[in-house]
Amino acid sequence: MTATASAPAGDRHLSIDAVRGFAVLGILLMNIVGMGLPSFAYLLPTFAGGAEGADLWTWAVNNVFTDGKMRALFTLLFGASAILIADRAERGGGLSPAQTHYRRMFWLIVFGLLHAVLFWYGDILVTYAVAGLVIFPFRKLNPRSQIAIGAAILLALLAKNVWQAGEIEALHAAATAPGASAEVIAAWREASTFVTPAPDAAAGELAGFGGGFLDAVRARLELLKLFYGYFLPFDAIPEAIGQMFVGMALFRLGFFTLGWSSRAYAAAIAFGYLVCAPFTAWLAWLIWQSGFDPIRLHELQVWQQTTRPFIALAHAAVLLLVIRAGLLGGLVALLAAAGRMAFSNYLMSSIITAAVFGGWGLGLFGELSRAELLWVVAGVWAFILAWSRPWLARFHYGPFEWAWRSLVLGRPQPFLKAGPNASPAAAAE
Repeated sequence: MTATASAPAGDRHLSIDAVRGFAVLGILLMNIVGMGLPSFAYLLPTFAGGAEGADLWTWAVNNVFTDGKMRALFTLLFGASAILIADRAERGGGLSPAQTHYRRMFWLIVFGLLHAVLFWYGDILVTYAVAGLVIFPFRKLNPRSQIAIGAAILLALLAKNVWQAGEIEALHAAATAPGASAEVIAAWREASTFVTPAPDAAAGELAGFGGGFLDAVRARLELLKLFYGYFLPFDAIPEAIGQMFVGMALFRLGFFTLGWSSRAYAAAIAFGYLVCAPFTAWLAWLIWQSGFDPIRLHELQVWQQTTRPFIALAHAAVLLLVIRAGLLGGLVALLAAAGRMAFSNYLMSSIITAAVFGGWGLGLFGELSRAELLWVVAGVWAFILAWSRPWLARFHYGPFEWAWRSLVLGRPQPFLKAGPNASPAAAAE
């Protein structure tokens, strides 16, 4: 292991920053579908965006390698950062670890709510803040216990979703059977909102997001009713808590800081790519074979939850071995800079895409196919990689990192570097 790759610069690790930068780029590959197309297109390719030719392959590759996997990697890193920042606070003379953490989570909720309403209803920050409140008291458990707790939560979530998928399938069969009662049909109509879009769903979103800024805000508020009413408490938050427990353990075990042997990283890559990815691809093939039947799709995607963390860790392990070998130094430096500004880059991705797709901007909402959306992704990636390193050459923090840190500490933090040789302060993770 090279000293530059593994040793913290100040309180930072190049390896963690680079993996985080990779994750913040990758998460846009899936978010872009909900940003540029009616929301149900994220779940059901035939609803919008196309499901043939290049659009089909775009869905398939993302389904196997990025859907839920980049979010998992981002979440694992959040758990790691919770420990890293708490350890730093324990060494410092300022706020206690608990004060630092809970203030960070409070302001993260504020940022997240503003982000969700103004720019992107699929915001992950509120989920992370709530999950962060839960995991903090367990940060000093031994890694084995943290992994056991995290795995138990994720398995319980899987069991709940498998049971729910079975209930939905049974209810659909009962509601479509001859002589079905009005009560059963009404129950199916209510349950079906989780697997099939309402007939006017696309038209409403096209009108809202294709209008002015306030029209888009109103459209987001409608989507947030479902997102915060069901998905957040019953799926997103439990999944984030489970993954954060695992992320805390992996940090303690040295996974993200090049503390594992190359053979161990290779084993993570082999399991992720040779076992989990083919299983996920088989499930994707079954979904395609069903003609993207909404009920079958929902049932099969539930089982894809089992592979998300392992494929995410395989992605990370590849990059960590690249860093250890000293390869692609220029790209790694760009990713690390993007990772140091992950908070700003995540928010800027939403701001840029809101302007691209909103009627108050370029008005491209609903105009691009699934494959064509990748051009927007490429443009945002180019922006992130182009601005992060030059920005950090002049400023201690990304703009939103600076605001977050200043709010947590209750006073403006140094922002502009005094000169070319000024040493960067450790940014809020």
